This record gives sequence, structure tokens and C-alpha cells, in this order.
Amino acid sequence: MTASDPARVDGGGAGLRYAAAACQVDQPNPVDRAGIAANTARMLEMIDMAVEAYSPFWDIRLFAFPEFAHAAPIYPTARALHRQLALPIPNEHTERYLAKAQELGVYIQTGSFIEQDDRWPGKVFNTTCLVGPQGLLLKYRKVNPWLPWEVHTSPHDLEGYEEELFPVARTPIGNIGVAICYDWLFPEPLRQLAANGAEVLIRVSAYMDPWGATVPMDWWTTVNRCRALENTACVVASNQGASLSHYPPFSWPGGSMVVDYDGRILAQADPGPGEKIVVAPIDIGTLRHERNRRRGHDMLAHLRTEAYPLYRESVYPPGRRNASANHTTSANEEGIEQARRRLSDLGARAHGEPAE
Repeated sequence: MTASDPARVDGGGAGLRYAAAACQVDQPNPVDRAGIAANTARMLEMIDMAVEAYSPFWDIRLFAFPEFAHAAPIYPTARALHRQLALPIPNEHTERYLAKAQELGVYIQTGSFIEQDDRWPGKVFNTTCLVGPQGLLLKYRKVNPWLPWEVHTSPHDLEGYEEELFPVARTPIGNIGVAICYDWLFPEPLRQLAANGAEVLIRVSAYMDPWGATVPMDWWTTVNRCRALENTACVVASNQGASLSHYPPFSWPGGSMVVDYDGRILAQADPGPGEKIVVAPIDIGTLRHERNRRRGHDMLAHLRTEAYPLYRESVYPPGRRNASANHTTSANEEGIEQARRRLSDLGARAHGEPAE
């Protein structure tokens, strides 16, 4: 296969149009680093298949893969994850994605890695990378780990952390930002990405039953559509499709999807585990026109930030983690209780009551 012709991306000059593929995987979970390579190889095969299979219809330029696509956090402490599964970034796998991106002229939002960084000894991060023909374009570390079970460190919690929490990559196929799974249950990360210029919001996710893509709850679809329309942004959302036997103790409902800037579902995989790829067009030219034209439903421009005193306060405590401490679920529970006390104090003050 050869790289897509960049001149074709805009559909003959009518606007910046291309296709995005939301991909989900169902692979055995590695118990150590040696098992990650097979998962990477399968995702690269999926990219090749999709580019060729859909070539009569679209030029696929953007691929998104799920959270824990390389490895899930199967060990209960950060120390064990660091020892068995964590990798630095860049690594041999990001180099393979880079070679594929250059070969095909595509952009790849990788599934998440369990990342180690010598600047933060003993810590592990839940991290995804955007890789394009130009190189590794951004690295995003999950700001909202799924508490209390997830023992990855949030960069928010590290004293002296100076990197951008919500980076946006400006690319020839639009401005791209990403957030991971539980991040999306908070409006703020996606709102910040939009404020930072993101036009395409990618969800790298492992959202399990019963909150995933299945009725009666289906938080997955509800949240993806809401984040799209409230930020006038396209959403490409890839969810884990692992069977219970592969990624216990949860079952994973997939439902990967593409949503337009008005919250319309353009394509969605049927709920249930298994490898699946759904493809839909992304029209950045029309999105930019709508953002420039609209005076109604321009929620970002209409945001009255001063109206919300909550955001002038700290709730979940930042900067409280010692850089060498082993992160455990018990530490998460302590943080949750501290945050609940702070919220209670905020509520009491708002009603003129003494704080506890």
C-alpha cells in the first residue's frame, strides 16, 4: 500500500474532508512487557486492512484505538505496574506507529500505554500518543484516573508538574485533542481542549458494562454526543471490546463511534465485545464555518466563568503525592475522603454555615 495523496484530503478543495476510523480490539491482556508487541502488531494490521478496504469510499486519515489496548493495569499497585508493564515514551511501539503513519500518510491515536518517566520515579501514567507522518505529535496523560481502582498518577497531583495538561496538536487534518475514558465524565477536560483550539476530540476508552454502550444506561453514547454538541467539535470515540475472559473482572461493550459537531451519530459499532472498525467522514471545513457563523448555541463563547465559585477552590487535592511513594487504591480512598470534606465545607460556606 502507498500513502494517501495529501491533495485528496480536502475532497478537491471543497473543504477539509477525510474519514476517521474508530477501532476496538479484543486481545489477551499481557502480564509483562514481552506480550505488548503482539497487540501492537494486530493494531497495525487493522490500520492496513481499513485503509485498503475503505479506499473505494474514503481516504481514512485518522485512526483511534482504545484505552488499555497495549496492556491493562492488572496489578494492584503502581510499583508492580512499573516493574511488569510500564514503558517510557517514545518506545519501540510508538516507533512502529510512526513508520506506519509515514507509510500511509495517516494519523494514529494510539491505545493507552502504562507509562514510566524517569523524571517521576516510581510513578506510572495512563498515556496515549498521537502519531502522524511528522512524528509523535502529542502525549496525553490521563488527568482523571478512575478512582478508586486506577493507581496511575494524574499529572494534576504532582507538585511542580509544568507540562500542558490538555495539549492540542495542530495538524493538516485539523486541530486534534484527546482525553481518556473517565476524563469524559467531566465536562471540564473537553471544554479545556476546545478552548485550546481542538476541533476533533478523541476518546480513548475502556468503559465497561453496565455504563458502556448498552441499554438501559448507555452513558457511553450519551456522554459522547453531549461533549460533541457542547463544544461544537467532532468526536471519534474508541472503546475497549475485550471479552470478559481477556480483561476480567469487567466485560467491555465496545460501541465505538464517530459523532459530528451537532451530536449526530455518524457511525457506531453495535454493542458487544469483539474487534470492530467503524468509519465515518469528518468535515473540518464545515465545522470551522459553523464555529465562525454561529451566534446561538456557541456555548464556549457564552460561558460565564465568574458565575461558578466552585472553580476558584481546590476540591480533589493537587500536589499531594510524594514523587517516590507507591500509589495504591488506599491512597485514592484517602484523596476521595479529603475531596468530600472540602466539598462539604464549600457547601456550608455558600449557605453561611460554619465549616466542619
